Amino acid sequence: MQLPGFSDALSVSALSVYLKEWLETNDMLQDVRVYGEVSNCKTYPSGHCYFTLKDSGAQMNCVFFKQARQRTAAPPLRDGMGIAVYGRISFYERDGKLQLYVESVEPLGMGLLFARLEQLKTRLEAEGLFDPERKRALPERPEVIGIVTSPQAAALRDMARVLRQRYPLARVILSPALVQGEGAPDSIAAALDVLNEHGEAEVIIVGRGGGSIEELWAFNEEVVVRAIARSSVPVISGVGHETDFTLADFVADQRASTPTAAATAVVPNIEDLRLELLDRQQELTSLLEERIEAFGEQLADIQRELERFSPMGRIDSYRQQLDDLTERMQTHTRHLLSLRGERLRGIALQLQSLSPLLTIARGYAVVHRDGDQRLVTSVQQVEVGDDLHIQVADGDIVARVSEIGREL
Repeated sequence: MQLPGFSDALSVSALSVYLKEWLETNDMLQDVRVYGEVSNCKTYPSGHCYFTLKDSGAQMNCVFFKQARQRTAAPPLRDGMGIAVYGRISFYERDGKLQLYVESVEPLGMGLLFARLEQLKTRLEAEGLFDPERKRALPERPEVIGIVTSPQAAALRDMARVLRQRYPLARVILSPALVQGEGAPDSIAAALDVLNEHGEAEVIIVGRGGGSIEELWAFNEEVVVRAIARSSVPVISGVGHETDFTLADFVADQRASTPTAAATAVVPNIEDLRLELLDRQQELTSLLEERIEAFGEQLADIQRELERFSPMGRIDSYRQQLDDLTERMQTHTRHLLSLRGERLRGIALQLQSLSPLLTIARGYAVVHRDGDQRLVTSVQQVEVGDDLHIQVADGDIVARVSEIGREL
C-alpha cells in the first residue's frame, strides 16, 4: 500500500526483504565461524533448537534446524556449554531479528576453555601488553618482510602472491612454524624469535588461514603472545577469518582480518607509488619551469641594467656625437671653402684686371732681360748687345739690342 505524501518511503516488509537479501548476498556473512557460550537453549518437539551464543561483550540469536543437527550428528546443547558454530547470518522478517543459522557445532566444553582464555587475557592486559601506546607503526615501504606460518599453508601462497603483485621490490623471509596442534605455540614463538635474531626483517606477518577455534587456539597461548610482545620489529597478525579473534590480535601492532589482508596492509601498492611519482614529477617540472621563468625575468632585468651602464652605450653615444661634430665640421668647412672660393674668385678677378696679359692683348708687350729675367721698363736697364725676351699676345720674341734710343 502506498500512502499519499510518502512516495519515497519503504514499507516495513520491503525494508525487511531488503535487509534479508543484503545479508544473504554478503559472502563473508554466509560463511562465519563464531565461538561463545550457550544460553537460553530450547529444543522444540519439531527438533529445531533455538539458543543464544554469548560472550562477555555481546550475544547472538542462533537457530539450529533439525536437518542440520541430524546431518552433523551434533551433541545436545545445554546452557553454559562452550561451543564454536559454523553457519550463516540472515534476517528473520516476522520478528525483525538478526539470526545466525547454524550448520554445524563443535563443542569446547562447558565454557572452561573460554574462562581460561578470559583469565589469561585479563592478566596480560593488566601487564599492559595490549595497551595502544605499545603499538608501533608499520614501515611504509619495507625492503624485507618476515612471515611466520606453515610452509604448506595456502595462506602462505596467498600472502606471497599479494606481496609480489603489490610491491615486488620487497624481499620475503619465511620462518616456518606449526600453526595448529601440539607444539604449535612453541613453534610460532621460536619462529618469531628467529626472525628477530636474523635482524633483516623490518616487519613480521604472523598468519594462518581460517579454521575451527581449536585449530586457531595456538594463537591464544601465552608463549605466542609474549613472543609477539618482545619482538623488536612491528608485528601484524592475520589469523583466520574476519570474525575470528585471538590474543595474538590484541598484542600485535596491527590486526588484519585475514592473511591476505595482512599482506595487503604491510606493503604499498606499487601502482599507487607510480602515480604518486608521476604527480611528484609533474609538480617538480612545474616548479622548475616557474623557477626558470623567474630566473629568466631576473636575467632580463640584469641585462637591461648592464646595457644601461655598459660602456658600449657611451661609445655609441660618443660615436653619434662624433658623427654630429663631423657633419658640423664638414658643413662649416664647406661654408668656409665656399666663402674662401668666393673671395679667391674676387681676387682672381682683381688680378685678372691687373694682369699684363690684358695690356699685351691691347697691343703692348712685356720685355724681360734674357740674362736675369728682370722686367725691362726703361731703356736704362739694357745695353747694346743684351738679349731680350719679348712677350706679346700670341707668343714670345727673342731679340738683341742693337741700338738704344732715348727720349729727349
